[in-house]
Amino acid sequence: MKNIEIFKRVEQKYVLSEKQYKDLMKLISNHLSEDEYFKSNICNIYFDSDNFDLIINSLEKGYYKEKVRLRSYNVPNLKDKVYFEIKSKLDGVVYKRRVTINLNDYYDYLNGKSINSSNKQIMNEIDYVIKKYDLKPKYFIAYDRLSYYDKRDESFRITFDENIRSRNDELRLEYGDSGKLYFDDKKYIMELKCNGGLPMYFINALSKLKIYPSSFSKYGNIYKDSLKEEVYV
Repeated sequence: MKNIEIFKRVEQKYVLSEKQYKDLMKLISNHLSEDEYFKSNICNIYFDSDNFDLIINSLEKGYYKEKVRLRSYNVPNLKDKVYFEIKSKLDGVVYKRRVTINLNDYYDYLNGKSINSSNKQIMNEIDYVIKKYDLKPKYFIAYDRLSYYDKRDESFRITFDENIRSRNDELRLEYGDSGKLYFDDKKYIMELKCNGGLPMYFINALSKLKIYPSSFSKYGNIYKDSLKEEVYV
């Protein structure tokens, strides 16, 4: 993956049925190019406090939200590169900072050792948030992603995530990407990432198919479902 460490952008999410996905791609595919890493299996470890303060604040639509996660593209081994990230949202704008480390270094960090990272300042910021809230690994969440960008404006990107799955045990990336599927039927989470307005062809396609934004959060929805399961245990 490209080693970009700081992101600032506007993001919009949509939940699509399989038919909506296929119909939309018929209308917009001529305007898109496949990303360099078009197909990827994204694996994440989400951090939170024992009281799940971060995700509860996010679900309550706080003015400022933040998440801490460890991410890999495909299942890594201990020597592979992974991304330690802090993602925040302020007044609708998403900011993401991340450092690149080896998976082995991540486990050294959890054991209290100092580690070398691609950006010491960002690593210090992640470390500060983890210690401030006493964050720990809480959920593994994986999904299969297709990534595109606009042929005329590479800053406009579209991703489609499917087969969202999770587990709250065996919270190690190298243990594989298995987990409980979130959706019972075929659905896609479409995410738009842009620095400005949406292209007119895309706006017209959404309007024609009556596709509307959704505030879907993978971690948030999986966490809410876990609360429902506890009620029925």
